[in-house]
Amino acid sequence: MQFTSIRVITGDVARLVGFYERATGVRAAWATEDFAELRTEGATLAIAGTRTVPLFAPGAARPADNHSVITEFLVDDVDRVHRELAGFVTDFVSGPTTMPWGNRSLLIRDPDGNLVNFFTPVTPAAVAKFARP
Repeated sequence: MQFTSIRVITGDVARLVGFYERATGVRAAWATEDFAELRTEGATLAIAGTRTVPLFAPGAARPADNHSVITEFLVDDVDRVHRELAGFVTDFVSGPTTMPWGNRSLLIRDPDGNLVNFFTPVTPAAVAKFARP
């Protein structure tokens, strides 16, 4: 099995795609006006409109209603990302903070209120965990 993507349902696909393109520097690949993907080395962030939900099961997902999932991006320098997002992001949940598990993390909310974490490993154990072969 291979984890490939996470999909966010939104009422405004263009707005959310624009936010993630700006926040990550990754350009989206659009399949339709209701579906786009931001592909990174590790996984894909898919963004879909509410009109796609009935294709799976009507009412199965609601936009802007996430209270448990944090989408995370590994970055080279979380403090630089914080500086670059200042003035663009309107909801910083917490500024760069070194966590007990060794990552320096920046937690924000996207325009739909979903939590997004940018992090950089800073301790030797965390750096080793995310080292690329």
